[in-house]
Amino acid sequence: MKTSIYKNARDVFLDTVDAKDYIQLERISMIYQALKDSIAKPLKMVLLYGRPGTGKSMFLSRLHQDLVSEQKVYLYKTPILDESEFFKTLAQDLYDIKYDGELNFTQFMKVVENREVGANIMPIIMLDEAQLYSTFMMEKIRLLSDTRKVKFVIALHKTEKEDLIAKEHFQTRIWESIKLENASPSELKIYIQKKLMKVNCLDVASMFNQKSVNLIHKLTNGNYRDTNKLVYTLFDIYMHYENNNYKKIKGNEISKKIIEMSAIHTGLINA
Repeated sequence: MKTSIYKNARDVFLDTVDAKDYIQLERISMIYQALKDSIAKPLKMVLLYGRPGTGKSMFLSRLHQDLVSEQKVYLYKTPILDESEFFKTLAQDLYDIKYDGELNFTQFMKVVENREVGANIMPIIMLDEAQLYSTFMMEKIRLLSDTRKVKFVIALHKTEKEDLIAKEHFQTRIWESIKLENASPSELKIYIQKKLMKVNCLDVASMFNQKSVNLIHKLTNGNYRDTNKLVYTLFDIYMHYENNNYKKIKGNEISKKIIEMSAIHTGLINA
């Protein structure tokens, strides 16, 4: 049975984080290079922040992939909220030391202080979803960075309220603060089309003209995660019509009606 072109198109918009799915956009590439340049310098902390769905997790996954063959770099995609487990994981990854019992911050700091690390080979710990760590835990991470034995790249959601990351005593430890934002309408068009071209859905990619993308942008505000969900649902609907009422999807551009149906289904607009 022939695979539907809409299925191939749909599946590329699955809401997953995989470095191979990274899409090159001019502004994004410049930000990514700035992040890589920051990592290369012998300084202690880098902050990557933005609202949910702006690509922070993808940036970290791509950075990890690019650096892992060159130096010690570890990506913690899910926060380790238990303090002992956090430091035991660090001890295992950084120093190949396995602890069966409890390991507290003071004990771990003694291990760190006895290790000699050159500035150019400082191991890197990437913490995604760092807003989930407690203020108490973030302060200990700051103290670890002060040893200059380990560098942290911290990704967290931008919030309206003040948090520890913004306080003066913590901000002074951050060498660079990099902000990610939603895509513009023109960037969103390139993003959608490039994802489709990666799986050779060239005809489907050409169906997304600027008019249809402008509507998607209006509904998602250029948020990558919301766009992925909407376009995934859109192709799900196309597959349904392909199997049941092919006449509904004839044409050389994405249907405004199906975009709106997808937005309703994903909760971006009310029915």
